[in-house]
Amino acid sequence: MSKLAQRGAVARQTSRQRSDGSHVGFLAHRGYYWLKAGLVLATLSIVAYAVIDQQPRASGGSVLGLTLGTIGAGLIVWLTLLGYRKRKMTNDAWSLKAWTSAHVYLGLSLVVVATLHTAFRFGWNIHTLAYVLMLLVIGSGLYGVSVYAVLPRMMSENRDQMTESQMYEALQSVDRQLHDAAQRLLGDQARLVQASIEQDVYSEGIIARLRGHPRRCITQAVKAELGAASGDDQLAKVDRLLDRKLALLTRVRRHLRYKALLEIWLHIHVPLTFALIVALIAHIVAVFFYW
Repeated sequence: MSKLAQRGAVARQTSRQRSDGSHVGFLAHRGYYWLKAGLVLATLSIVAYAVIDQQPRASGGSVLGLTLGTIGAGLIVWLTLLGYRKRKMTNDAWSLKAWTSAHVYLGLSLVVVATLHTAFRFGWNIHTLAYVLMLLVIGSGLYGVSVYAVLPRMMSENRDQMTESQMYEALQSVDRQLHDAAQRLLGDQARLVQASIEQDVYSEGIIARLRGHPRRCITQAVKAELGAASGDDQLAKVDRLLDRKLALLTRVRRHLRYKALLEIWLHIHVPLTFALIVALIAHIVAVFFYW
């Protein structure tokens, strides 16, 4: 096959992928198929709960309660498999995009299923603990969905076609120029510039990263102090270099903030999920032990 024919085949394949909706985000996958499935499940659960006429009213131990509990427990176990699913790349009906879409919408429907399973009976016990942990897991998951829907685009715009390593190299380049320029300064002034050079934006703590700036930026303080003592061409050159470094620091800190916001929810979501699994097992054991 000629190169021209190969290019044509690639173009046609790309066109088919676009027409198939492969560029559509996971939330809108297959025309919101899993949103509709989640709504159907939630609606059926509500209708079943509303029409059941038994004394006492439906509870977790009733036929309906056990049915909803089984569905809820099955959903919880299935939802935890997304992490394993991410390690397998396929393009079939259960592609990662499809699985993630189902994960989100069936996870939301779980709120209805599990709440009706409790029959609105709560207390200071393992059963309510499992329910609360489930809500916390779902809440942290919603946060993850929201940030992944917004932050990747913001990260791309902030980088302005630069990679993180390129931003780091740009900072190093400015620091080398500052080092050379500081050789012609007075001792105290040179020490101030050296303090800016030694500043490591990547070592700033998680709180500073989430804020997007430290409580005190050394480079900003150095610029202010040298500016007050300005008066010669060499200091003016250093001042311009400090301006460039501050602009780069702002971009890098914004990038690190976005990364922290993307990653921190997993440090909450995953441990909560494991805690939920443990509480769910204890809940099931307690139910059948005291039946």
